[in-house]
Amino acid sequence: MSTPKELLTASYNFELPSELIATHPASPRDHAKLLVYDRKTDTITHTYFYEFEKFIPQGVALIFNDTKVIKARLFGAKPSGGKIELLINRALNAHDVNVYIRGKVKVGTEILFEENLVAKVEKLNEDGSRIVNFYQEKTPLRFEEILPIIDKIGHIPLPPYIQREDNEEDASEYQSVFAKEEGAVAAPTASLHFTDEQHARVCKNFQHAYVTLHVGSGTFKPVDTEVITEHPMHSEYYSISPEAQEILDSKTPVLSIGTTSTRTVEYYDKHGKIPKGEANLFLHPHNQPSRVNHLLTNFHLPQSTLLMLVASFVGLEKTQELYQEAIAKKYRFYSYGDAMLIL
Repeated sequence: MSTPKELLTASYNFELPSELIATHPASPRDHAKLLVYDRKTDTITHTYFYEFEKFIPQGVALIFNDTKVIKARLFGAKPSGGKIELLINRALNAHDVNVYIRGKVKVGTEILFEENLVAKVEKLNEDGSRIVNFYQEKTPLRFEEILPIIDKIGHIPLPPYIQREDNEEDASEYQSVFAKEEGAVAAPTASLHFTDEQHARVCKNFQHAYVTLHVGSGTFKPVDTEVITEHPMHSEYYSISPEAQEILDSKTPVLSIGTTSTRTVEYYDKHGKIPKGEANLFLHPHNQPSRVNHLLTNFHLPQSTLLMLVASFVGLEKTQELYQEAIAKKYRFYSYGDAMLIL
């Protein structure tokens, strides 16, 4: 039996002119373009993000992801002087941290950073990641103790397709105005369009709540299996606030701000309504959302799980059509790019 088209990874490919990859955010934030697709009327509206509120359906609750991006990219050296680049991916527990390391290391290798910070390699994983423990003056550090240190010496881990070094602007721009809970290595990008004023206004006029999903670098990993359901979905820490639980346990329609909020809400809804833990949900046309009614999102990488998540709302063909429309209208793509609202 042949595999349905919507389950083939190749179906999610598209050609994107390189000039449409946004390397800097819109300024002001809410002047990004906004493509609004209404599923009931099958109509597309082209507008700007500062008009977002006009399209929010009455009676819905907005769910935001309040994760905060940490300065997860660290430059150090081995005692021999060999240079090493380390990218924190996620904390596994108080001391074990999953990282990616550029440079040769083995179990027992120590990497030296500024501020007397040391990372010791504890394990080499088959997927290319490494497990390290951090120390300062030979004292083991808990993950929360590392955060103020890396805030001084680390760099914002810009996505690989933004082909430049991070700068001071990124420390504030690659962060939502409501970011609070430290732990992400990638921003929940649909949230980046909100200014303080617009966020306050939306929250005043609509029911809303926050969830936390610490976005890992796996969010950028393209699907490299032929059939999408064979892709090993990455896992990320999530937590649902009591206010969000109240909304999600009710019948109130939900507008999810971003794919990360969507994955969190849907994992909670589909896996026993547990308020915190590890989420590894893969939404696609054969695993559709059960709780989120509307989605605000950016424009995503070809053959990515995020693009497949969009297709879980509107189907493969409509996703391809909306993306071709966005390319024709010169929308800016990816993390610092423009937005799409699916009603």
